[in-house]
Amino acid sequence: MVEAPPTDIPDVIVIDNVSKTFALRKDNSLKERLVTFGRRGRQFKEEFQSLVDVTFSIPAGSSIALMGPNGSGKSTLLKVIGGIIEPSQGEVQRRGRLAALLELGAGFHPDLSGRDNVYLNAAILGLTREETEERFDSIVAFSEIGDFIDTQVKFYSSGMYVRLAFAVAVHTDPDILLVDEVLAVGDEAFQRKCMDKIREFQREGRTIVLVSHSAAQVMDICDSGVVLRHGEVAFIGSAAEATKVHREIMEGKRLTRVDAEEVAARSEMSIGALRVLNSVGEEVQDVNPGDDIQIEITVRHEVPHRHWGTTFSIDTPSGQQVFGTGVRRLTGDLHGPAGVGETVIRYRLNDVAFGGGQYFVNALAADANGVSVDTLWQGARFYVPMSEQRTGTVHTEAEVLEATPR
Repeated sequence: MVEAPPTDIPDVIVIDNVSKTFALRKDNSLKERLVTFGRRGRQFKEEFQSLVDVTFSIPAGSSIALMGPNGSGKSTLLKVIGGIIEPSQGEVQRRGRLAALLELGAGFHPDLSGRDNVYLNAAILGLTREETEERFDSIVAFSEIGDFIDTQVKFYSSGMYVRLAFAVAVHTDPDILLVDEVLAVGDEAFQRKCMDKIREFQREGRTIVLVSHSAAQVMDICDSGVVLRHGEVAFIGSAAEATKVHREIMEGKRLTRVDAEEVAARSEMSIGALRVLNSVGEEVQDVNPGDDIQIEITVRHEVPHRHWGTTFSIDTPSGQQVFGTGVRRLTGDLHGPAGVGETVIRYRLNDVAFGGGQYFVNALAADANGVSVDTLWQGARFYVPMSEQRTGTVHTEAEVLEATPR
């Protein structure tokens, strides 16, 4: 869990016991609604509870991610925070000017030009016409759509929509910025530009609330995370722990879809433990460039297995894999027979060259056909000391050569 913030930092958003229920109608056509009008209409409605008793606070200046599987209530919660929809129960308290980037093109009128939509959207976000006029040139420059600013936005591409919407939002001088994955639509260069702007907001002490499925984006931007499952809060804590819980939930969701044979196989083999060891077999938390290390995977067998396999990978906190291998890749074969009980597999990594920072180790056990039976995400971790001379995930020696005039 994240450490409690200092008491002198106020909460800018307080979500108190918030629930949201939607009524889903089964009679979708006008004809069906006319036929069912006045005939115990409730039987043609179905209630769906998108949020269930959600409670947490967001301190000023923090960057928090809302994570969870599709349908878990992330976007609904963001809209409740932004005041787009009202909760069925509970309340949300906000302090300061808020800007929201929710659905693509929200707040834009398709028949108006980009210029008109800048003024319309800015007004919706709380700017006066005079303030918008002062910032108009900067908005257009940031969006990079100057040649199309007087074109109706219904002719814009999805990327142009996002660029203009983001440009308007960040120029309203918000205290709180809500972002719902729309940045994934823009091109890579504009995404970097948006990330730079968000980091600038963070340095200025503004609050960011981000909905994302991307572990890398969450780890890059956010300092904490809230994981939702079936509309309820499953976890609140650090960004690293939140991405781990989200991964486990997603993996568990995938496991519920496998066939009965795979479910049976899972109950027959599982990963019990994962450790990082030094060259003499002692568990370590710190690893230096040039060290020899071992990755130890303990696998529990409920029944004997003649052939089976393991793999492991090493990730950065942002989810980027920096190394991965397994028994089949290294030997062209599988592990030999294993009886009931625990079997310990060790992989040796010689002369490691990881750059400074935190690393996580994941492990996977598979059956004789290579089908995944169990996965342990972030089962172990180690830290490589930071260096003032170099950055990145790879350690290598470097030097400055003598300058040669041309």
